[in-house]
Amino acid sequence: MGNERWASLLGLANRAGKVISGEELTVKEIRSGKAKLVLLAEDASENTAKKITDKCSSYGVPLRKVSDRYTLGHAIGKDARVVVAVMDEGFANKLRTMLDGSLWG
Repeated sequence: MGNERWASLLGLANRAGKVISGEELTVKEIRSGKAKLVLLAEDASENTAKKITDKCSSYGVPLRKVSDRYTLGHAIGKDARVVVAVMDEGFANKLRTMLDGSLWG
C-alpha cells in the first residue's frame, strides 16, 4: 500500500525531531510559522478539524488529511494522534508529494 510509504517517512521525520503532535502544540507551531505541513486525521472531531483547517488557511500552511488517528499515531510511534505538524521543509515537501500522489492507489 502507498499508505506505508508516507507513514514510514513521517516516522523518520519524527525520529529526526521534526514532528510535533497534538492539537494545541500544532496550533502554536502554525502561529509561529514553524509548521511546514499539517496532517489531520479524517476521524478528527468537527471542532478540531475546523480549528486546524482555519489556522492552516489563515497562516498559509499546507494541510493534508490522512485516513485515521490510529494510522497517524502508529506512524510516529505513539497512541492515536488526530493532528501532527511537520517542522522541516524537506520532509514536508516529500510527504506532500507522496500524499498527493497516492491517487494511484
